[in-house]
Amino acid sequence: MPLNPRGRVQAEEAGRRLSGLCPDLGILDFVASPLGRTRRTMEILRTALGLPPGDYRADPGFLELTFGDWEGLTWREVRGRNAAAARQRERDKWGFVPPGGESYGMLRDRLRPAIAGLRRPTVLVSHGGVARAMLAMLAGIPETEAPRIDIWQGRVLVMAGGNHHWV
Repeated sequence: MPLNPRGRVQAEEAGRRLSGLCPDLGILDFVASPLGRTRRTMEILRTALGLPPGDYRADPGFLELTFGDWEGLTWREVRGRNAAAARQRERDKWGFVPPGGESYGMLRDRLRPAIAGLRRPTVLVSHGGVARAMLAMLAGIPETEAPRIDIWQGRVLVMAGGNHHWV
């Protein structure tokens, strides 16, 4: 599914917010999940920063948490098909593995090499599940709380020095 008009506006807003955070854009690395919407978001964000839109790298290590057989379903549909599993996930969002999918714990393990490959301050365009796992890994958010954190599109989540804040 392509980035919709609202998503394009949010990408521009994120670029403008980022420009106020880092006056020296040359120190930054730019990385995106390889999916179409994240790549398009990165290109719009870079354009808003006055940078060449395609000058970033795509890293499959930052792909979204996969829901396996539940992929593409609404939570209402999941509850209708497998209410017991949906309740189990609500009790343990971090550790629950959807049929054919992955848990947040598995995502954390998958993210480790991608994060270890970041060598300088990085602008990452990825996904909500990735952001939640990274908050647990890099910002001290307890694993029981991380899956329940709202991720705001069009804003910039800054993680540094074991802390985080939204801009």
